[in-house]
Amino acid sequence: AFLIPYFLTLIFAGVPLFLLECSLGQYTSIGGLGVWKLAPMFKGVGLAAAVLSFWLNIYYIVIISWAIYYLYNSFTTELPWSSCNNPWNTEKCYTNYSIADTTNLTSAVVEFWERNMHEMTDGLEKPGQIRMPLAITLAIAWVLVYFCIWKGVGWTGKVVYFSATYPYFMLFILFIRGVTLPGAREGILFYITPDFEKLKESEVWLDAATQIFFSYGLGLGSLIALGSYNPFNNNVYRDSIIVCCINSCTSMFAGFVIFSIVGFMAHVTKKDIADVAASGPGLAFLAYPEAVTQLPVSPLWAILFFSMLLMLGIDSQFCTVEGFITALVDEFPRALRGRREIFIAVVCLVSYVIGLSNITQGGIYVFKLFDYYSASGMCLLFLVFFECISISWCYGVNKFYDNIQEMIGYKPCIWWKMCWVVFTPLIVGGVFLFSAIQMVPLKMGDYVFPGWGQGVGWLMALSSMVLIPGYMIYMYLGLKGTYKEV
Repeated sequence: AFLIPYFLTLIFAGVPLFLLECSLGQYTSIGGLGVWKLAPMFKGVGLAAAVLSFWLNIYYIVIISWAIYYLYNSFTTELPWSSCNNPWNTEKCYTNYSIADTTNLTSAVVEFWERNMHEMTDGLEKPGQIRMPLAITLAIAWVLVYFCIWKGVGWTGKVVYFSATYPYFMLFILFIRGVTLPGAREGILFYITPDFEKLKESEVWLDAATQIFFSYGLGLGSLIALGSYNPFNNNVYRDSIIVCCINSCTSMFAGFVIFSIVGFMAHVTKKDIADVAASGPGLAFLAYPEAVTQLPVSPLWAILFFSMLLMLGIDSQFCTVEGFITALVDEFPRALRGRREIFIAVVCLVSYVIGLSNITQGGIYVFKLFDYYSASGMCLLFLVFFECISISWCYGVNKFYDNIQEMIGYKPCIWWKMCWVVFTPLIVGGVFLFSAIQMVPLKMGDYVFPGWGQGVGWLMALSSMVLIPGYMIYMYLGLKGTYKEV
């Protein structure tokens, strides 16, 4: 069911918005805040994107710290999550995945995740202590990000040659191994066979939209920032189409890799594939490590997978951080441009300190709050909706087409104009309203987040959302002139 809303969102919103953001950056040659000189009343969109990317930078890198932790623990002859003979294991631990009834049992993989890495508490209200091993891996992740972007986009481009190509080699190796496993065929069929009943659930549409926006880096200012470094006459139209095709083909291919492994685990455990295919971090840190224990030379496959996850994560992280840095440096050039390296170090340090809240013993609950409210889902849809209409409706889609023609020498086909004016706002606004109507209290497994926790989550969401109407009100009340002049 996921693929249907995925492709609809991709065609009507993902690719058009990718082209729009890259074109904006290239035409103005400035970051995500300065670009709104084209439509001053919508500068709140740029401010909201900066806040959104700030929140994302804080919690997304936590996943990278987990990957580093698992990667470190993979350099061994026997994976620590493959047995029940460790100090953290309980009497309920099991490694025989063919057991039919596991109601009162816990797998060794789950115990490693909950009792070793996180030392999980019972809920958000019990934060516990900072997990020092994760504090170290989080620090390593931030140091890697800093040295990826500290010298500017020229140095970052050199880093990408390795960080972007390495995952393709790993994906290909894992794909060859995955499709040769028993049960792989059933897993892949589960992946590509639509379940039309699921389309009635708003969560499927929200997840598809979020997946598109995250994988394309939309709404965070990073594409505008990276586009601003392009030569003015670069063919941004051609490049955007190529990058989008590669991106989505990679995502599809990665799905085949993952679901071949999921099908194998369903075959081993004799469970339904839907039960094995956990959503969120569970797929990468529970389902896959569980599958690896069933393979010969399991540490090698764990090293390959988690090194790939590390490269993918670092790639995404430094692009988002670069977008945030570029937006602020371009907005305050006198204060920051000459001190760029120091400013990046300060941003990394502040983000690291705030991110420590995600790696306490109860940090997984804080992470879930960040993930659900702060920079994805509804607040991202809200931002992207106003970003689209600010250019197509207010700045003028015909004027924007003229700008693109000025850069590349010809006008793109009318399809993109139709998307920016009608289809993209319609899809994004529709998914936003559908999700708002069907919104349910945040849960993690059987744990329901307390009201005050969800209140904190909404404060994080509103910290970016209110900036869009707030800046419009500020412009309207604070500046002289007519509505059109403002």
